Amino acid sequence: MCLILLSFRAHRHFPLVVAANRDEHYSRPAAPAGFWDEHPEVYGGRDLEKGGTWMGIHCNGRFAAITNYRAGQPGPAAPRSRGELVSGFLTGNRAATDYFRGVAAAAAEFNPFSVIAGDLNALSFYSNQGGAITSITAGVHGLSNHLLDTPWPKVEKGIATVSETRPMDDPDAISNVLFGLLGDRTTVQDPLLPDTGITRQRERELSPPFIAGEHYGTRTSTVLLVNTHGDVFVHEKRYGPQGVALGEDARAFRLQAAGLTATPAG
Repeated sequence: MCLILLSFRAHRHFPLVVAANRDEHYSRPAAPAGFWDEHPEVYGGRDLEKGGTWMGIHCNGRFAAITNYRAGQPGPAAPRSRGELVSGFLTGNRAATDYFRGVAAAAAEFNPFSVIAGDLNALSFYSNQGGAITSITAGVHGLSNHLLDTPWPKVEKGIATVSETRPMDDPDAISNVLFGLLGDRTTVQDPLLPDTGITRQRERELSPPFIAGEHYGTRTSTVLLVNTHGDVFVHEKRYGPQGVALGEDARAFRLQAAGLTATPAG
């Protein structure tokens, strides 16, 4: 993933709202979102090269998503795939903070990453470039290829757009607004670009929410909503080189144990 926007316990009807773009090389094989054969209670896409995932949800309410952390030109591949951090949490039973302590002990085995994990009652954040394990407060947050809520233009634009959906109660209407954001290909003006150690031209190319490249770009756009009854609505759109649409799927299902310990804000 390269852009994750979420409303956590800040919406009257949906304690979790997620809008996310996964950016990756088009040559890397992946499976569309679905329930996993070996873990049929986990729903998410699959990286067919290493077997992990970039975002998923378990029918017990566990949720996780990851982004790469950009710091200069990519170095040599680390021994372990970052996607296993998400799949490991989804298929396990440890609380996010405890899970992250184990991840931190092996942080050097992964290329730079930032990851969100938890459930409908508590979400946590950890990056092997930031050190501390932190609790995510109720509200609207954004994550790109840096730390949580780093004010990059597409993160700030995304937070504002997600915030606009708080009065809405129709999943389709919310999805339409969020897909409008996720499909935005507007390049950021140079004075507002971050400096992550790559060329200015590459910063421009990576600055929109949606990246339409020849060899690398946005592969999937996903909107995930969970309402107060534990109903999950997931809509995934898939893309090829230059942002050509390849297909989409929408799915609804109910969590098995999604009880909230408190009423969401709003």
